[in-house]
Amino acid sequence: MAVPTLPVRPRISRERREQLLFLLLVGPNLLLFAVFTYWPLLYNAYLSLVRWNFIRPRKLFVWFDQKFTAALQANTIPDVILLSDVWWFGFYVAGAISELDSLAMQADVDFADYEPVLLNEGKRQNKQFWIPFARSTPLFYYNKDIWAAAGLPDRAPETWAELSEWAPKLVKSDGNTLTQAAFLHPNGASYIAWLFQGVVWQHGGQYSQPDFTMTMTDANTLRAAQFYQDTARTLKWATLSQDINKDFIGGVGASMMASTGGLAGITKDAPFKVGVGFLPKAENFGCPTGGAGLAIPSGTSDEKKLAAMKYIAFATNPEQAGIWSRTTGYMPVRVSTKESVEMQQFFSENPNFKTAVDQLPQTRAQDAARVFVRNGDQIIGKGLERIIVNGEAADVVFGDVNGELTKAAEPILEDLQAVEG
Repeated sequence: MAVPTLPVRPRISRERREQLLFLLLVGPNLLLFAVFTYWPLLYNAYLSLVRWNFIRPRKLFVWFDQKFTAALQANTIPDVILLSDVWWFGFYVAGAISELDSLAMQADVDFADYEPVLLNEGKRQNKQFWIPFARSTPLFYYNKDIWAAAGLPDRAPETWAELSEWAPKLVKSDGNTLTQAAFLHPNGASYIAWLFQGVVWQHGGQYSQPDFTMTMTDANTLRAAQFYQDTARTLKWATLSQDINKDFIGGVGASMMASTGGLAGITKDAPFKVGVGFLPKAENFGCPTGGAGLAIPSGTSDEKKLAAMKYIAFATNPEQAGIWSRTTGYMPVRVSTKESVEMQQFFSENPNFKTAVDQLPQTRAQDAARVFVRNGDQIIGKGLERIIVNGEAADVVFGDVNGELTKAAEPILEDLQAVEG
């Protein structure tokens, strides 16, 4: 009886052994090198394509602002923070962000090349605390296909009165149900208070004075609110949307005011040609700036602060500012960017992207009630919902809002007195 034997394994050549040894010893190091080298790039791409939803940019800003607040409480402070127009001032009066002028000098950042109207919004007592990055203005968006079918000129309306004249040609109804609105208003949870800021100025009103005196019951402010209510409840050519960008793209509304920061996404996703223009006038033209800027937390070391400023210098340099603007629709924050050959060529091929740049010289910083008072945006927005949706009297609602804003401003004024004297 034959004795069973194990099969003979073939001998591994010396060359093959060296290859396996190389993989075992060097492979893990190569993997770690690849992870640490390319992961930031992949993660940034992920943020740009997935998490940074440019169609609804303010959701992103709120997410970052809340994360920064939590980080301050947990003492896990980031090196650079993106703060929206309604958040940066609160962190300034709390002493949570750094003065940037000396850091800019050390990092060779030329503030003279930033758009002045945007840069100056981040100054307090002639010191820079907030640097423009993802900056925007509202634009008037319209559906060119619906416009053409209605026989309207291929442009935005010059005035609200003109839009009101055009509206009957843009509205569609099924019985008493509005199936296609001429215009879409956002809700209070979105940024109706930002868009309404321009409308208030157009009617000669304002939310507040620079010293935080609230003027929500000013006759012209109330007149603007009554106009908004009339568009939806009396004239019936506008409606309040839970998601104006989605409804605009879906054809639920023929037009809207929305951020220039969503222009690239809206243009890409819309199954029709998108037109944009300046905001319509009432008696005057009015348009606010918006968006977010970069700041450096005050609780980090001097070494980290300088490194953070060098990153900001890179992220907002003329080349990067151009890439960001062309990819999203946000305005180029550097003067040299908008004047560059690449940007001028892009504007020539994509004229919609130039509209916000042309409109910028006519814009101004928002009233303190919305951007400097904590939750001012939501207080005003909820008031507008009561006026538009519930049909409540504008003077009653804005009387309530005026009181809420005045009370909410009290701690800010105390902090501001302590910081600025």
